[in-house]
Amino acid sequence: MIQIRVWNGQNMILGEAQHDDTAFLCIDRVWEPKDRIEIVTSPHSSLMVRMDVSLPEGEVYLPDGKMTWTVPTGEHRLAYAPGAFEGIRHIVTARIMTPGERNTCRDLARNPADLRGNTDFYPHCTANVETRNESVFAARNVVDGLRFNSSHGAWPYESWGIGARTDAWCKIDFGREVIISRAALTLRADFPHDAYWISGHLTDSNGDDVPFELQKTPERQWIELGNRQVRWLRLERLIKSEDPSAFPSLRALEVMGHDMPE
Repeated sequence: MIQIRVWNGQNMILGEAQHDDTAFLCIDRVWEPKDRIEIVTSPHSSLMVRMDVSLPEGEVYLPDGKMTWTVPTGEHRLAYAPGAFEGIRHIVTARIMTPGERNTCRDLARNPADLRGNTDFYPHCTANVETRNESVFAARNVVDGLRFNSSHGAWPYESWGIGARTDAWCKIDFGREVIISRAALTLRADFPHDAYWISGHLTDSNGDDVPFELQKTPERQWIELGNRQVRWLRLERLIKSEDPSAFPSLRALEVMGHDMPE
């Protein structure tokens, strides 16, 4: 069973829907600050959810069987498509993933519904710095499923910015053990505004450490990881190029793999 509920900031239910395997909710409301959407199902469930007509469907894992999603408002909307969460009519969908989908090799980091701050759903991306604390430079941008990297700022060019910190790190938490094979970094490539990193490290929940080198290119750069079982993966110890720009940034972090066999 999947249940979708919409709550306002006063904890009043504004709309709800439920279904055995695929739930659809349409609600007429102008979103207000602190409005939230809750999706409830069985613990340890993997769902495909769509939180707005402007967002693509994406995979989420719910260890406790609950997803709490605060509707982005104000400055937070700059990281989303123009018109996102606006208007009076909205849709939310959620469906149970099939065993075939869970066993397929895919980007396990991708989560268009990821939010800044603490979440009760995964994958979830966090970092120790986000440039000026602005939503267009938040860590969650690197897992939104987009790779537009020829500019910077508002959608679709949102990225993870490090505020010129030399100790910046970015972490993907999968919420459970998964098997991963390789990762891809897409650097923001708004040259000459941007610099780039020449090297870095990927560490994981097992204590493994994979060094890698990077080139000045707008293309994906792949890092082989082998078939390893991990719960999280962290990008760290990034070394900037000698470019005069102080702004190396990451547009996308993809991690290919699949769920543990049942």
